[in-house]
Amino acid sequence: MSTSPTRVESAVSSCRPSNVEPVALSASSLSTTAPEYLRELKAELASEGYQPAELTVAASFAEDCSLATQSEADRLRDVVRAGAFLGVGVVRVEVETVSNPEKVRPALEALEERARREGVTLSVDGLDVSA
Repeated sequence: MSTSPTRVESAVSSCRPSNVEPVALSASSLSTTAPEYLRELKAELASEGYQPAELTVAASFAEDCSLATQSEADRLRDVVRAGAFLGVGVVRVEVETVSNPEKVRPALEALEERARREGVTLSVDGLDVSA
């Protein structure tokens, strides 16, 4: 019985070691998520031998208010877009405070779908999105 190679196996079958160091960036260290800034940052990281592998962002849903939840979700969507632009594999959201999980879960589920469309994996720590 033969098995066909997975997409990952096929993609890395002829890979060679690279002289880049994967780094995890914090969204708080980005001065903006504007494309011009990200383009320059990506080029500077590459010239120094770094490859952004992960982008971490702290999130707070302390207010039980739909507008505040949407505002935080919009900010996180900008971070996901920035992560995709930088070429990270994972955007890690560290949820610090949640006042109403039932309001926050749909926002994070939509963010997870957006991340998937952008080609990154969304990892949420601090709240079970699938509950």
